[in-house]
Amino acid sequence: MPALVFDFGGPILLSPFELWRIGERSMGLPEGTFNWTGPFDVAADPDWQAVQTGDLKERAYWAQRVQVFAELTGEPADMPHMMAHLFDGTPEEVTRAGARELMAQVKAAGLPLGLLTNDMRAFHTAQWVDSMAPVLDQFDLIVDGSVEGILKPDPRAFELILDRMGLPAEGTVFIDDLKSNLDGAIAVGMTPVWLDVTNPEAAFDQARQLLGLAT
Repeated sequence: MPALVFDFGGPILLSPFELWRIGERSMGLPEGTFNWTGPFDVAADPDWQAVQTGDLKERAYWAQRVQVFAELTGEPADMPHMMAHLFDGTPEEVTRAGARELMAQVKAAGLPLGLLTNDMRAFHTAQWVDSMAPVLDQFDLIVDGSVEGILKPDPRAFELILDRMGLPAEGTVFIDDLKSNLDGAIAVGMTPVWLDVTNPEAAFDQARQLLGLAT
């Protein structure tokens, strides 16, 4: 039986790069204060280029941004404080409609649905995670690397979710917006799908085809 495993931030959650203006308003900062473009203008963000190639860890990238956030706002220099401003909305407002549609289609087909994330508890408060229950409760199993102490692309992270879900690697599709994370999925025999946050629907359609679902 085919199965689908999602990454969280990017494939399901809107990326912070799509929410900077909301964050600026929430913090009372002038528009354009945050000029980190990430995948929406890779040439203008060399650090994000390094994340995509695996030369810079994603956590290190965001740690740098948190320091600037703290300097600008006077708030604590930790990720949950910054993310609370960016993701201050309902689950429908901060997640991708296309991802929710694909999740619903997978569930309706009776296929296993898992979530493998590196940083949910590291990046967000417990209260915020609880508020995402309408989305998160759709998953049969959630593995958070910040809780387990094993981060993608380490193949052990992928082996962990496969083992806990009782899934074979073959036929299990994995969606992530970081190409470097897909290496771990490939290493254990899963089918990788890269999600381009500037065109996420293409990845959702590819996953449907791989899973034998109607597009």
